[in-house]
Amino acid sequence: MAERRYGNNQGRRSKAQQETFFDYTLLFIVLFLLAFGLVILYSSSSYDGSLMDNPDPAFFLKRQAGSTVVGLAAMIVVANIPYHFWERFAMLGYIVSIIMILLIIPFGVEANGAKRWLNVAGVSIQPAEVAKLGIILFLASLICRMGRKIRTGKGFMTVLMVPAPISLMVWQITENMSSAIIIFGIGVLMLFVSTPDYRRFVVLGLLGIAVCVVAVFVIVKLADSGGLGVRATRILAWLDPEAYASGKGFQTLQALYAIGSGGILGKGLGQSMQKLGFLPEAQNDMIFSIICEELGLFGAISILLMFLLLIWRFMVIANNAPDLFGALLVVGVMGHIAIQVILNVAVVTNTIPNTGISLPFISYGGSSVLFLLMEIGLVLSVGRGIRFKDL
Repeated sequence: MAERRYGNNQGRRSKAQQETFFDYTLLFIVLFLLAFGLVILYSSSSYDGSLMDNPDPAFFLKRQAGSTVVGLAAMIVVANIPYHFWERFAMLGYIVSIIMILLIIPFGVEANGAKRWLNVAGVSIQPAEVAKLGIILFLASLICRMGRKIRTGKGFMTVLMVPAPISLMVWQITENMSSAIIIFGIGVLMLFVSTPDYRRFVVLGLLGIAVCVVAVFVIVKLADSGGLGVRATRILAWLDPEAYASGKGFQTLQALYAIGSGGILGKGLGQSMQKLGFLPEAQNDMIFSIICEELGLFGAISILLMFLLLIWRFMVIANNAPDLFGALLVVGVMGHIAIQVILNVAVVTNTIPNTGISLPFISYGGSSVLFLLMEIGLVLSVGRGIRFKDL
């Protein structure tokens, strides 16, 4: 009898060892951000929607909700597919990313003065979003194949140069510097966690800062001569937005007015004044300023804390991933979301020049939310590969 009971206990332990991990906390945070995003999106876009040819205050909400539903379905599918399945498509993803960006030249769709979209079967897709996912898959596969070679100078530069062509094309062809920075930043972060030699990154960081400082200095010196391009004018507007209040500094100033008028607790949900025609495209890149205006500093910090919790869950899964490939996939997704949040908040608060970048899960954008949720599906798939330890 005792032996039978002991055998049953052993069976239960063996079964417990086979149980997989599922991060419900991560899922809850993502669902909360999506729900909050839809609420604040409706609040910030209802005025613009009512001014359309066919007035519909919920126009942007309906389109975003549709993309969110499709994205959640894609997330569920990806989460239930073993993540190693995607490794065989890593090179294909990299090549497709390049081809889609190049297709923008003859077939790109222009919106709001930018040519960044492709119309595929009646659906607008932003190739830069495809490239972010593609570079995560390809770099994770490449780093695993290189092994210890990545520690050499040649290996380091090889990995570092992989995202460079795509970043350059996104910057020049789509005129989307923020996405170019994110793509290159994803590569740098994945390389950073894969090599123990941090001195190279210090040198790389100092070199990047030096280039930026020199560029700003030169632009300021050439400001009086005129003839500066759009990007140079944005830098001048960043340094002195009031001097460009009727041009490139207008959006930044209106965003700062929204942040300042919100105070500690905000004016109340739906009570923003800046969204009433003062702040252009309030539902897109500048939606964080509407959060600050309606929900105040308290609401803004609460949302940033949710993103911090999201990053923490990524770190937990990456640290416990079954293998290096899975860990690198999670690190890539973490880098994408973290860099994008930092850039968006920095732009809205005029900490860096206006580059036009959305706030993940919250800003309006079907391609963005779709591919972000697919990346979350990858992370959940890696998490499902974790086995509970028999303590």
